[in-house]
Amino acid sequence: MANEEDDPVVQEIDVYLAKSLAEKLYLFQYPVRPASMTYDDIPHLSAKIKPKQQKVELEMAIDTLNPNYCRSKGEQIALNVDGACADETSTYSSKLMDKQTFCSSQTTSNTSRYAAALYRQGELHLTPLHGILQLRPSFSYLDKADAKHREREAANEGDSSQDEAEDDVKQITVRFSRPESEQARQRRVQSYEFLQKKHAEEPWVHLHYYGLRDSRSEHERQYLLCPGSSGVENTELVKSPSEYLMMLMPPSQEEEKDKPVAPSNVLSMAQLRTLPLADQIKILMKNVKVMPFANLMSLLGPSIDSVAVLRGIQKVAMLVQGNWVVKSDILYPKDSSSPHSGVPAEVLCRGRDFVMWKFTQSRWVVRKEVATVTKLCAEDVKDFLEHMAVVRINKGWEFILPYDGEFIKKHPDVVQRQHMLWTGIQAKLEKVYNLVKETMPKKPDAQSGPAGLVCGDQRIQVAKTKAQQNHALLERELQRRKEQLRVPAVPPGVRIKEEPVSEEGEEDEEQEAEEEPMDTSPSGLHSKLANGLPLGRAAGTDSFNGHPPQGCASTPVARELKAFVEATFQRQFVLTLSELKRLFNLHLASLPPGHTLFSGISDRMLQDTVLAAGCKQILVPTAASPDEQKVFALWESGDMSDQHRQVLLEIFSKNYRVRRNMIQSRLTQECGEDLSKQEVDKVLKDCCVSYGGMWYLKGTVQS
Repeated sequence: MANEEDDPVVQEIDVYLAKSLAEKLYLFQYPVRPASMTYDDIPHLSAKIKPKQQKVELEMAIDTLNPNYCRSKGEQIALNVDGACADETSTYSSKLMDKQTFCSSQTTSNTSRYAAALYRQGELHLTPLHGILQLRPSFSYLDKADAKHREREAANEGDSSQDEAEDDVKQITVRFSRPESEQARQRRVQSYEFLQKKHAEEPWVHLHYYGLRDSRSEHERQYLLCPGSSGVENTELVKSPSEYLMMLMPPSQEEEKDKPVAPSNVLSMAQLRTLPLADQIKILMKNVKVMPFANLMSLLGPSIDSVAVLRGIQKVAMLVQGNWVVKSDILYPKDSSSPHSGVPAEVLCRGRDFVMWKFTQSRWVVRKEVATVTKLCAEDVKDFLEHMAVVRINKGWEFILPYDGEFIKKHPDVVQRQHMLWTGIQAKLEKVYNLVKETMPKKPDAQSGPAGLVCGDQRIQVAKTKAQQNHALLERELQRRKEQLRVPAVPPGVRIKEEPVSEEGEEDEEQEAEEEPMDTSPSGLHSKLANGLPLGRAAGTDSFNGHPPQGCASTPVARELKAFVEATFQRQFVLTLSELKRLFNLHLASLPPGHTLFSGISDRMLQDTVLAAGCKQILVPTAASPDEQKVFALWESGDMSDQHRQVLLEIFSKNYRVRRNMIQSRLTQECGEDLSKQEVDKVLKDCCVSYGGMWYLKGTVQS
């Protein structure tokens, strides 16, 4: 009581609830503008709103006469956005950036606790807020400028490639859509793309803006007062104490409804650990696809029993090379279908099981073989492989994780059980796909160990058997290559400069061929080139292109020259002899006086150094090219595009100019997979130039 007496009531204020603007009143905030600098006196050019989304856009004028305004920058921005020609669709009709757009974002979705208050004549009038929006400058005009820039670049490129585009034939794949399942429909409705499309469908409502001191604004502000407030009891505020407390502090369930729902494929570790162990394992395997057992245990936590995890993992995954791969029926449940081809889940599961089984037999799988056996489209097969493998150029798809021998040794009972399951799956696959048993890998004996485990002695024995079987074939191949080296195949129109080849060099080649009869270079790439030898021979023995300098690595001059050649071809890839000499002269000009390279470098020594550095001469079939127009190309640079460049150089050994569609089809044929536009562009940029709709090797465009 003493405290109440010390704090007496000074004044009582009546509170009224005005509802005239309850569904129309918004609070605008400008977080990037100080409160002392308002937009009240700045001309508002336009305003529009999307009521359902509570999205507002305002256009405000910029004072171009202000001394702080940079006119040249404003003109440059307008030129970038609208171009040189102004029309009705131009953003800046005055050819000057004279306005800016503000776009809103919601600060909160629950505004039930917020109201605008107006105190007048001892009365407080409250109007509930319909929305609280923060307005920030929009930079959408920059996107428009980028689009204009891309259009101009595309127009420039279109002029040079117009001729070749006429003959470009594109393959069209016809697909028939299946009825959408309820689960697929829910995923589509919850996707970000669907929500963005739905938001874009709501039309804009254009508004008229009235200034702060306008008579219409004064009239609208009167609606913030509760009508007939004097002498009338406001029944809206007559609540019991419990109801009033409930209004001040609503239950938490209402707040949870307004929280954004996370995507269906996103689950935090905190939420995950509230689920049963079986569900945790299933969710982790469904998202990760392939996982070692040790990683799974680390994700589940140290308190989880490994025996229980082993029991649960076998229900949702299969053992492949000591690692766990999620079962196909988990990824493709019943009544679902392929998003690419519409194939039912049963067929997809069977095809994916075949891929998993192939990885139990080997670390490598070829996509074409899988597509041939399963009869599935390339997109479905690629999805299977991406779940559990990575692609390696010229080799195929390699299993994504290393072999986990530690798990195999630690849990032999689990390995044996999984081996029995794979034996049953193999029998089913043989029956479904009509696989010939002679071409199938021999089933390992159940007593000898799990599938995929072969002891060292067995591997050595298998390797010896294969070597004996292939010995006769390798001998015939060696003889054929010797004949090719003596009499190289020359395509029509290709002129090869003949130079003497020493007998000693031939003996060295024969001796090296006998020691290493296997050629790992891609077949068909060297047969039409003048120097169709592997890189090691081209660098160390006589070749059809010339003789490497004697003791090339022993003298400082040779070492300096080789370093220059290697660095130049790593940047240029393809050079004519005249262009190489020009670059070499520029290099000499940058060297200090008295450098070793000033001792005199002949054209022959320069050519021999190029060949010794792993480059090859490409005999382009042009009309009687002079000696200065010899074309040299870097055969192997160690990057991912080596094979693509080699195929390209083989094409130009037959034709001195080629269309792009022919290059792309040949690359696809040789590499076995469709190359993206970026990959083809990179190879062409490295080695070629475009002129008149045709592509030429660098330096071979005839005037």
